[in-house]
Amino acid sequence: MTSPEALRRALDGKWRHVREQSRVELAGMDLAYDHSLSLDEARARVLEQLKQLVSTGIPAAGFRTENGGTGDPGMAVTGIEMLAQFDLSLMVKAGVQWGLFGGAIENLGTERHHAMIPDIIDLSLLGCFAMTETGHGSDVQSLETTATYDPATQEFVIHSPTPSSRKDYIGGAASHARVAAVFARLITLGEDHGVHCFVVPIRDEDGDDLPGVTTSDCGYKGGLGGVDNGRIMFDQVRVPRENLLNRYANVDERGTYSSPIESPGARFFTMIGTLIRGRVSVGGSASAATEVALSIAGRYALQRRQFEGREGEETVLMDYRVHQRRLLPLVATSYAFRFAQNQLVARMHRLQTEPDPDPQQQRELESRAAGLKAIQTEHATRAIQEAREACGGAGYMAENRLTTLKADTDVFTTFEGDNHVLMQLVAKEMLTAYAKEVTGLDPLGMVRFAAESVADIVKERTAAGGLIQRLIDARPGGGDEHDLLDRGTQLSLFEDREQHVIETAARRLQRARQEPERSFEIFNEAQDHVLKVGQVHIERVVLEAFTAGIARCDDPEAQELLRDVCSLYALSAIERDKAWFMEHHRLTTDRAKQVTAEVNALLEKLRPHTLTLIEGFGVPPSTLNAAMLTT
Repeated sequence: MTSPEALRRALDGKWRHVREQSRVELAGMDLAYDHSLSLDEARARVLEQLKQLVSTGIPAAGFRTENGGTGDPGMAVTGIEMLAQFDLSLMVKAGVQWGLFGGAIENLGTERHHAMIPDIIDLSLLGCFAMTETGHGSDVQSLETTATYDPATQEFVIHSPTPSSRKDYIGGAASHARVAAVFARLITLGEDHGVHCFVVPIRDEDGDDLPGVTTSDCGYKGGLGGVDNGRIMFDQVRVPRENLLNRYANVDERGTYSSPIESPGARFFTMIGTLIRGRVSVGGSASAATEVALSIAGRYALQRRQFEGREGEETVLMDYRVHQRRLLPLVATSYAFRFAQNQLVARMHRLQTEPDPDPQQQRELESRAAGLKAIQTEHATRAIQEAREACGGAGYMAENRLTTLKADTDVFTTFEGDNHVLMQLVAKEMLTAYAKEVTGLDPLGMVRFAAESVADIVKERTAAGGLIQRLIDARPGGGDEHDLLDRGTQLSLFEDREQHVIETAARRLQRARQEPERSFEIFNEAQDHVLKVGQVHIERVVLEAFTAGIARCDDPEAQELLRDVCSLYALSAIERDKAWFMEHHRLTTDRAKQVTAEVNALLEKLRPHTLTLIEGFGVPPSTLNAAMLTT
């Protein structure tokens, strides 16, 4: 029988030591959410818990050594993710302070701003990240808050010119933050240079609003009661010229603007791209919370009995095929996402510790982070709800934690970018690469290119290209009735689908070149197709990450079990999208029926390993805090 420890070692990845440390240290901190607390009490408790994290070394890991940190971004992201197993309010609070606010200061600022970082690490300086406005969330380039330079006093005047320019939903703004990293339109000498970031004090040491600053409380939300989300309005608030975070742009004493990046668009996306860590953390944390929910529901399904099966004996829930179908594919998907997340964090860590990272690799990292965040958070919403329902009325009791997990993760689908917008970002990256190759080709050239070169565009983005190609090349012929369980066949189906969706989306969008006056309408009409590009690309990336993770597993029994889990992930995804595969003649009717048969066979095979798979997530049973598991 496979040991859960072997699975956990495989899943924990490069920062295994951080996960193991966190399981021990965090378990001893009494981080369980207390439903009896008022809003103010919950927020105060989370702030005290935040202070306990300083000594773990996780906050310092996210900052460079020359600025007072320890320079281990992979550790920082993994540590934040582990918080999600315990209390998502604490995870969000930590992410805002050290990831978003601290990240803005370090990545967008220069030496004069970096002096603040030691105080940010040890919480002497509490901050918030004031980007989103009432009128603009995903469309950051259209933010309305202004920062107008006054050469006479060498100050920027921060102002909220309209009701819709109010900074909204800002974590920390309701009570705890003293300083905000404010995103505003930089205006100097009458010219608008677009959105930049400024350090703006908002409260004094007594917690009172500073002159010109008006903060308010968002109050009760759907979840995350321990996070003090608030709103901020600015009325001609003056800050020194030096408060512009000036790594990518500067304004001299006379008001002259300069930037090392000439293009305003490139400059904006470069600035935003440096803050990628928040998006990586949100996706990973959503997955961590999902693993907790599945650990609770899975254990409950192994002990709860309902209806007589064999004579005189009630049946354990997990023995019902419908219950297996409800939970085991979700477990398999969570395994897949953990391997993909590990790979993403490793790539992020490498790029963020290089002195001069490659711009193309940076853009691909941003695309990968956007896509994974979207599917991880959507999975969390679906899986936690299914886990709740799978536990019946007990799952609806707050004492069993599932309702809290559901409420606290719900915002993640729009937090750090609306998922539909993020999937379009992924598609844009793919289609841009495609368009560079097909520009100017006639229809015959398009067909020839599609036949010869599109596969290379897809393959260039594989996680373990050599391994993946060998598996695809070794796949059995289509006549083999068992070929659906072959990894090469699964990879080929995913890759073929991605290539086809990219090709057809590109052809639809190229009409805009012939009809530029209808470019918006053409894009709008193809938006469902564009989203499909993002979805199928990321699903293929995840399958490849899972495949590569299995290859790295050093325990033969665990490796064999992981192969079956990976097949369940792949065939469940094919089953969900069976209509596409049949419509495009990638699956015959008989083979489509075989997909469902193979899924059912895998469920039966994996059923005896349910507890092992759950324990492989590494969520300590003592921290599950579900009363129904102990009664």
